Amino acid sequence: MPILSTKWGTMTTEITPSALRTPRAAAFAGIAFAVLFAIIVVLIHQAVPASPGDAGAWLTDPGRRGSVQFALELVPFCGISFLWFMGALRSRIAGPEERFFATLFLGSGLLFVAMLFALAALFGGLISIAALHGGRPPLDVWQLGSATTSNLTKIYAMRMAAVFTISASTIAWRLGLHHRTIAWAGYLVGLILLVAGTTIPWIEIVFPVWVLLVSVNILFLTYRQPILAIEGVDDLSTPTGD
Repeated sequence: MPILSTKWGTMTTEITPSALRTPRAAAFAGIAFAVLFAIIVVLIHQAVPASPGDAGAWLTDPGRRGSVQFALELVPFCGISFLWFMGALRSRIAGPEERFFATLFLGSGLLFVAMLFALAALFGGLISIAALHGGRPPLDVWQLGSATTSNLTKIYAMRMAAVFTISASTIAWRLGLHHRTIAWAGYLVGLILLVAGTTIPWIEIVFPVWVLLVSVNILFLTYRQPILAIEGVDDLSTPTGD
Protein backbone atom coordinates (compact mmCIF):
# COMPACT_ATOMS: atom_id res chain seq x y z
CA MET A 1 0.00 0.00 0.00
CA PRO A 2 1.44 3.40 -0.91
CA ILE A 3 2.62 5.80 1.73
CA LEU A 4 1.22 9.31 1.60
CA SER A 5 3.15 12.23 3.03
CA THR A 6 1.94 15.60 4.20
CA LYS A 7 3.36 18.52 6.15
CA TRP A 8 1.82 19.61 9.41
CA GLY A 9 3.44 22.98 9.89
CA THR A 10 7.13 22.24 10.22
CA MET A 11 6.53 18.52 10.69
CA THR A 12 6.38 15.88 7.95
CA THR A 13 3.99 13.03 8.65
CA GLU A 14 3.94 9.74 6.77
CA ILE A 15 0.38 8.54 6.36
CA THR A 16 0.26 4.77 6.69
CA PRO A 17 -2.59 2.58 7.97
CA SER A 18 -0.80 2.13 11.31
CA ALA A 19 -0.14 5.86 11.59
CA LEU A 20 -3.84 6.54 11.17
CA ARG A 21 -5.11 3.77 13.44
CA THR A 22 -3.23 4.99 16.51
CA PRO A 23 -4.82 8.47 16.77
CA ARG A 24 -8.18 6.99 15.80
CA ALA A 25 -7.86 4.52 18.66
CA ALA A 26 -7.09 7.43 20.98
CA ALA A 27 -10.14 9.29 19.69
CA PHE A 28 -12.56 6.40 20.18
CA ALA A 29 -11.14 5.60 23.62
CA GLY A 30 -11.39 9.27 24.59
CA ILE A 31 -15.02 9.43 23.50
CA ALA A 32 -15.82 6.30 25.52
CA PHE A 33 -14.10 7.76 28.59
CA ALA A 34 -15.85 11.12 28.24
CA VAL A 35 -19.30 9.52 27.99
CA LEU A 36 -18.73 7.12 30.89
CA PHE A 37 -17.17 9.73 33.17
CA ALA A 38 -19.95 12.23 32.44
CA ILE A 39 -22.59 9.60 33.29
CA ILE A 40 -20.79 8.81 36.56
CA VAL A 41 -20.57 12.48 37.55
CA VAL A 42 -24.22 13.17 36.74
CA LEU A 43 -25.56 10.09 38.54
CA ILE A 44 -23.55 10.76 41.69
CA HIS A 45 -24.36 14.47 41.80
CA GLN A 46 -28.06 13.78 41.38
CA ALA A 47 -28.14 11.18 44.17
CA VAL A 48 -25.62 12.44 46.74
CA PRO A 49 -26.02 15.66 48.77
CA ALA A 50 -23.53 18.45 48.13
CA SER A 51 -22.19 18.27 51.69
CA PRO A 52 -19.88 15.26 52.03
CA GLY A 53 -20.73 14.77 55.70
CA ASP A 54 -24.51 14.72 55.17
CA ALA A 55 -25.78 11.18 54.67
CA GLY A 56 -29.32 12.48 54.27
CA ALA A 57 -32.30 10.49 53.10
CA TRP A 58 -30.68 9.24 49.91
CA LEU A 59 -29.04 6.29 51.68
CA THR A 60 -32.45 4.96 52.69
CA ASP A 61 -33.79 5.36 49.15
CA PRO A 62 -33.03 2.15 47.20
CA GLY A 63 -33.43 3.93 43.87
CA ARG A 64 -30.87 6.67 44.59
CA ARG A 65 -28.51 4.21 46.24
CA GLY A 66 -28.82 1.94 43.21
CA SER A 67 -27.97 4.84 40.89
CA VAL A 68 -24.75 5.47 42.80
CA GLN A 69 -23.86 1.78 42.79
CA PHE A 70 -24.42 1.65 39.02
CA ALA A 71 -22.19 4.70 38.59
CA LEU A 72 -19.46 3.04 40.65
CA GLU A 73 -19.70 -0.11 38.53
CA LEU A 74 -18.92 2.02 35.47
CA VAL A 75 -15.69 3.32 37.00
CA PRO A 76 -13.47 0.34 35.97
CA PHE A 77 -14.58 0.65 32.33
CA CYS A 78 -14.07 4.40 32.52
CA GLY A 79 -10.52 3.87 33.79
CA ILE A 80 -9.75 1.29 31.10
CA SER A 81 -10.95 3.69 28.39
CA PHE A 82 -8.78 6.44 29.82
CA LEU A 83 -5.70 4.17 29.92
CA TRP A 84 -6.35 3.22 26.29
CA PHE A 85 -6.66 6.92 25.43
CA MET A 86 -3.34 7.61 27.16
CA GLY A 87 -1.57 4.68 25.54
CA ALA A 88 -2.70 5.55 22.03
CA LEU A 89 -1.62 9.17 22.41
CA ARG A 90 1.68 8.28 24.08
CA SER A 91 2.61 5.95 21.22
CA ARG A 92 2.81 9.05 19.02
CA ILE A 93 5.42 10.72 21.22
CA ALA A 94 8.95 10.52 19.85
CA GLY A 95 12.18 12.37 20.40
CA PRO A 96 14.04 13.44 23.54
CA GLU A 97 12.54 16.94 23.44
CA GLU A 98 9.13 15.48 24.34
CA ARG A 99 10.27 13.46 27.35
CA PHE A 100 9.49 16.15 29.92
CA PHE A 101 5.87 16.53 28.85
CA ALA A 102 5.58 12.77 28.26
CA THR A 103 6.59 12.18 31.89
CA LEU A 104 3.99 14.67 33.13
CA PHE A 105 1.42 13.18 30.78
CA LEU A 106 2.01 9.59 31.92
CA GLY A 107 2.46 10.30 35.61
CA SER A 108 -0.59 12.55 36.01
CA GLY A 109 -2.77 10.20 33.95
CA LEU A 110 -1.82 7.14 35.99
CA LEU A 111 -2.33 9.01 39.26
CA PHE A 112 -5.74 10.21 38.07
CA VAL A 113 -6.87 6.65 37.30
CA ALA A 114 -5.45 5.34 40.59
CA MET A 115 -7.33 8.00 42.57
CA LEU A 116 -10.49 7.36 40.56
CA PHE A 117 -10.35 3.67 41.46
CA ALA A 118 -9.48 4.40 45.09
CA LEU A 119 -12.33 6.82 45.68
CA ALA A 120 -14.79 4.50 43.90
CA ALA A 121 -13.73 1.56 46.06
CA LEU A 122 -13.94 3.66 49.24
CA PHE A 123 -17.31 5.13 48.37
CA GLY A 124 -18.63 1.72 47.40
CA GLY A 125 -17.52 0.39 50.78
CA LEU A 126 -19.37 3.21 52.55
CA ILE A 127 -22.56 2.39 50.67
CA SER A 128 -22.20 -1.28 51.61
CA ILE A 129 -21.81 -0.33 55.27
CA ALA A 130 -24.86 1.93 55.01
CA ALA A 131 -26.90 -0.92 53.51
CA LEU A 132 -25.93 -3.19 56.41
CA HIS A 133 -27.23 -0.56 58.84
CA GLY A 134 -30.52 0.08 57.08
CA GLY A 135 -29.30 3.25 55.40
CA ARG A 136 -28.03 4.76 58.65
CA PRO A 137 -24.29 4.04 58.91
CA PRO A 138 -22.24 4.99 61.99
CA LEU A 139 -21.87 8.77 61.82
CA ASP A 140 -18.11 8.84 62.44
CA VAL A 141 -17.43 6.23 59.79
CA TRP A 142 -19.63 8.00 57.27
CA GLN A 143 -18.15 11.45 57.87
CA LEU A 144 -14.57 10.16 57.62
CA GLY A 145 -15.21 8.15 54.48
CA SER A 146 -17.29 10.76 52.68
CA ALA A 147 -14.83 13.55 53.48
CA THR A 148 -11.97 11.37 52.21
CA THR A 149 -13.70 10.60 48.92
CA SER A 150 -14.63 14.26 48.47
CA ASN A 151 -11.03 15.34 49.03
CA LEU A 152 -9.70 12.66 46.69
CA THR A 153 -12.04 13.89 43.97
CA LYS A 154 -11.84 17.67 44.27
CA ILE A 155 -8.35 18.26 45.65
CA TYR A 156 -6.22 15.49 44.22
CA ALA A 157 -7.86 13.75 41.24
CA MET A 158 -9.01 16.97 39.59
CA ARG A 159 -5.58 18.55 39.99
CA MET A 160 -3.97 15.51 38.39
CA ALA A 161 -6.53 15.88 35.62
CA ALA A 162 -5.39 19.50 35.28
CA VAL A 163 -1.74 18.48 34.86
CA PHE A 164 -2.78 15.81 32.38
CA THR A 165 -4.84 18.32 30.39
CA ILE A 166 -2.01 20.85 30.16
CA SER A 167 0.66 18.28 29.24
CA ALA A 168 -1.60 16.48 26.75
CA SER A 169 -2.52 19.78 25.09
CA THR A 170 1.15 20.68 24.71
CA ILE A 171 2.09 17.28 23.28
CA ALA A 172 -0.84 17.12 20.88
CA TRP A 173 -0.17 20.65 19.65
CA ARG A 174 3.49 19.84 18.98
CA LEU A 175 2.50 16.66 17.15
CA GLY A 176 -0.01 18.52 15.02
CA LEU A 177 -2.99 16.65 16.49
CA HIS A 178 -4.57 19.86 17.74
CA HIS A 179 -5.63 23.14 16.30
CA ARG A 180 -4.31 26.13 18.23
CA THR A 181 -7.81 26.95 19.54
CA ILE A 182 -8.27 23.50 21.08
CA ALA A 183 -4.80 23.64 22.64
CA TRP A 184 -5.61 26.96 24.31
CA ALA A 185 -8.95 25.54 25.45
CA GLY A 186 -7.00 22.72 27.09
CA TYR A 187 -4.78 25.19 28.91
CA LEU A 188 -7.86 27.05 30.14
CA VAL A 189 -9.53 23.85 31.36
CA GLY A 190 -6.32 22.80 33.09
CA LEU A 191 -6.03 26.15 34.84
CA ILE A 192 -9.66 26.00 36.01
CA LEU A 193 -9.24 22.47 37.38
CA LEU A 194 -5.95 23.40 39.04
CA VAL A 195 -7.13 26.59 40.75
CA ALA A 196 -10.89 26.25 41.23
CA GLY A 197 -11.31 22.50 41.68
CA THR A 198 -12.70 22.82 45.21
CA THR A 199 -14.94 25.88 44.76
CA ILE A 200 -17.02 25.41 41.61
CA PRO A 201 -19.94 22.92 41.76
CA TRP A 202 -19.94 20.24 39.06
CA ILE A 203 -16.35 21.16 38.16
CA GLU A 204 -15.64 17.49 37.40
CA ILE A 205 -17.78 17.64 34.25
CA VAL A 206 -15.28 20.02 32.60
CA PHE A 207 -12.66 17.29 32.22
CA PRO A 208 -14.73 14.78 30.17
CA VAL A 209 -16.07 17.64 28.04
CA TRP A 210 -12.48 18.58 27.16
CA VAL A 211 -11.55 14.95 26.43
CA LEU A 212 -14.59 14.65 24.16
CA LEU A 213 -13.63 17.84 22.29
CA VAL A 214 -10.07 16.61 21.81
CA SER A 215 -11.19 13.15 20.70
CA VAL A 216 -13.66 14.46 18.14
CA ASN A 217 -11.01 16.84 16.79
CA ILE A 218 -8.43 14.05 16.46
CA LEU A 219 -10.97 11.81 14.77
CA PHE A 220 -11.88 14.55 12.31
CA LEU A 221 -8.24 15.29 11.47
CA THR A 222 -7.28 11.65 10.99
CA TYR A 223 -10.14 11.11 8.55
CA ARG A 224 -9.32 14.34 6.73
CA GLN A 225 -5.55 13.74 6.61
CA PRO A 226 -5.32 11.25 3.70
CA ILE A 227 -7.83 13.25 1.66
CA LEU A 228 -5.88 16.48 2.07
CA ALA A 229 -2.59 14.69 1.38
CA ILE A 230 -3.90 13.31 -1.91
CA GLU A 231 -5.13 16.78 -2.88
CA GLY A 232 -1.70 18.26 -2.06
CA VAL A 233 -2.77 20.44 0.86
CA ASP A 234 0.22 21.29 3.03
CA ASP A 235 -1.33 22.26 6.37
CA LEU A 236 -4.02 20.39 8.26
CA SER A 237 -4.03 22.71 11.23
CA THR A 238 -2.14 25.60 12.70
CA PRO A 239 1.63 25.17 12.22
CA THR A 240 3.27 23.76 15.28
CA GLY A 241 6.09 26.22 15.12
CA ASP A 242 3.75 29.23 15.21
